[in-house]
Amino acid sequence: MEKPTVGIYGLTGCAGDQLVILNCEDELLDIAGALDIKFFPMAMTGNDEECPLDIVFVEGSVVQPKEVEMLKKLRERAKLLIAIGTCAVWGGVQAMKNEIPRDEMKRKVYGPEGKVFDVISAQPLSNFVKVDLAISGCPIEKEQLLHAVASLLHGDLPRLPTYAVCTECKMAEYPCLLLEKGQLCMGPLTVAGCKARCPSYGQPCRGCRGPVEEANAASEAKLLKEKGFTWLDIQNRLRTFAASADSLKIESIKEGTNA
Repeated sequence: MEKPTVGIYGLTGCAGDQLVILNCEDELLDIAGALDIKFFPMAMTGNDEECPLDIVFVEGSVVQPKEVEMLKKLRERAKLLIAIGTCAVWGGVQAMKNEIPRDEMKRKVYGPEGKVFDVISAQPLSNFVKVDLAISGCPIEKEQLLHAVASLLHGDLPRLPTYAVCTECKMAEYPCLLLEKGQLCMGPLTVAGCKARCPSYGQPCRGCRGPVEEANAASEAKLLKEKGFTWLDIQNRLRTFAASADSLKIESIKEGTNA
């Protein structure tokens, strides 16, 4: 059986998700042996930028017209396109201020010299191409990556968690930071997969993995209001990593805080 050809690409982001691949350490040789990696500039030289690909992993959000073009070409070359990391899946932190016109933002950040940069509002990959699998996380979890690779080698897409971080938190019997300590915790609205890492250290979930599907956002908003948080507090926390997510049901959350 031939090894699937793979490309690992990065758009605008911190490259943390690509680093997770390199940090697999004990499993890295097995990954390299099972996959025919054609493009991974962070880890190798002699990359092939033209060959057809069975699987392409793409990190980072789209913030430049040239990245749109690059992404569409990757989609044409690849049988499967997999978004890795919250930036690729939801837009990430760089999408927090998309409501600010890009020219204004460039001027504020870079001054007059900023006009040389050709940028667009930061957006997830799915706004431009079909995404076959989305693995969220800031960065992604090593275990989910390995699970995905194993499933793909068997010809299947992996099944990833669809429940909230709260579920992982309760299963581990961590104290509820929202109910017991009154902290602004996004666990009820955030998709699981991190084993409630932040709550395990006494830190509230900040929603870095993006929203869980069919979250009861309005109910969560009412509870947060009872704890003294305003609509602006909730909105700012939700927008930190997933400002583009329709499933957050922002309006229903706002209505919940006004109820």
